[in-house]
Amino acid sequence: MAQIEFTRGIQEEIVPEVRMTRAKSGNNGKAVFFFENPKALSPEYGEEITGMYLVDEEGEMVTRDVKGRFINGKATHLEVTYVWKSPEEFDRFMRFMERYGKENGLGFNKAEE
Repeated sequence: MAQIEFTRGIQEEIVPEVRMTRAKSGNNGKAVFFFENPKALSPEYGEEITGMYLVDEEGEMVTRDVKGRFINGKATHLEVTYVWKSPEEFDRFMRFMERYGKENGLGFNKAEE
């Protein structure tokens, strides 16, 4: 089980596009998640977005860096940044992403250097 939530206990159904960057040293980096028309922005959702929670059998990782994108005054996209500051945090993030990717059909393409 690996899922993304914007309110604890409510799974987001939209699978995001994810872009990652990492320092050459491997000590820090970030992943930017792009959600197009997520359930969390629908009028029926009725809950406050309190962050992005990456939840799996190892526990939970949290980021509060959640931004809405607006078209004609209406929020249509969410852009979320998750930052890691150590190789151990990166390894934990990648274990989550491997589980989430398998469950949701996400693949990984390494950028050319």
